[in-house]
Amino acid sequence: MSERRHFRFFLIPLLLAGAAGNPLAGTPPGGTRPDAAPRPRIRDLGLTPGILPPAPRNAITDVDGVRVGHRTLIRDRGIRTGVTAILPHGENLYQEKVPAAVWVINAFGKAAGFLQVREVGTLETPIVLTNTLAVGTAVQEVVRWSLEQPGNEETRSVNAVVGETNDGYLNDIRALPVTAADIRAAIEAATSGPVEEGSVGAGTGTRALGFKGGIGTSSRRLPEHLGGHTIGALVQTNFGGILTIEGVPVGEALGRHAFREESTSAAGPDANEGSVMIVLATDAPLSPRALERLARRSTPALGRVGSFVSHGSGDFVVAFSTAYRIPAKTSDSTDTVELLRDRELSPLFLAAVEAVEEAVYNSLLRATTITGHRGRTVEALPIEELRRLLDLPPAGR
Repeated sequence: MSERRHFRFFLIPLLLAGAAGNPLAGTPPGGTRPDAAPRPRIRDLGLTPGILPPAPRNAITDVDGVRVGHRTLIRDRGIRTGVTAILPHGENLYQEKVPAAVWVINAFGKAAGFLQVREVGTLETPIVLTNTLAVGTAVQEVVRWSLEQPGNEETRSVNAVVGETNDGYLNDIRALPVTAADIRAAIEAATSGPVEEGSVGAGTGTRALGFKGGIGTSSRRLPEHLGGHTIGALVQTNFGGILTIEGVPVGEALGRHAFREESTSAAGPDANEGSVMIVLATDAPLSPRALERLARRSTPALGRVGSFVSHGSGDFVVAFSTAYRIPAKTSDSTDTVELLRDRELSPLFLAAVEAVEEAVYNSLLRATTITGHRGRTVEALPIEELRRLLDLPPAGR
């Protein structure tokens, strides 16, 4: 073990003592303290997870054409939820489908539309993420929105793809606050620019690895000698485990992790469970079979950040490529598509692992402390304690 790692573990008792208090006591409902500093991403702290470089935005929208939109619902003292929509491109998705695949790490979830994606290997609607009890509303509105698109006047079947995590600890989920208008607003807000992260959209009421979870994103761009392709990840984090960052057991050091003594009193009776939705996008020309192989690489990424894929975790991955389109109508009886050979996939596999890992970190770091349903509060990952634990200089240095 290196001297630096010894030093990190020497700090753990000090950090445990500091974490015993509540530095965010008095946080107003729905957000951070008024004097709270802006929340950083992982690279803002000086850490560079992995060995591959990110693309310019370090977001899923680095894959050309991909768009992301949010609808955040924070009202009264109990509504803390929302919607996040991911679009592979800005044209008619039903008429110009993209190759896609799904991978189920643990199926304790309410995903919709995944079986058809697995069977036929195409994605024909936006991917919508929301809370567990809003899946039905989302499916109906995604179908309605798709049928209304110019060119779909004769369409009689649409495979809406919707994923979820259960935000019922912070959100009054039984009130069914997500409406069709909210689903549509997220889709129509989708842009190809920077992606807002943290306690927004479908991540508004989530919690993960002992802290406030949320939406996170990251990307990798392969060097030209490895193909030059881009891969992006977006996550909705709401799962349990023992937070690990760059190999350091942060959750253990801060006393916030699965199965610790009295862990349920701080984060609720199901804090060790939960779910994660992962969306992977790439411009590499991959077949649905290769995209499924890519999606599977989310599993080691979750292991890196401390997930053990609990019994009650719904861990789902949707992967798609923007490299080519599959038309809904054609007179041709065959397709001709150039695909990346299997032996060229390994760099993309590493890129997927690194992008998902970093997206999870960003979801936690950008998330804000939230007080919600029944006055419950879930605190954000404490930045200064994290800096000390990881041997990083304080903010401003």
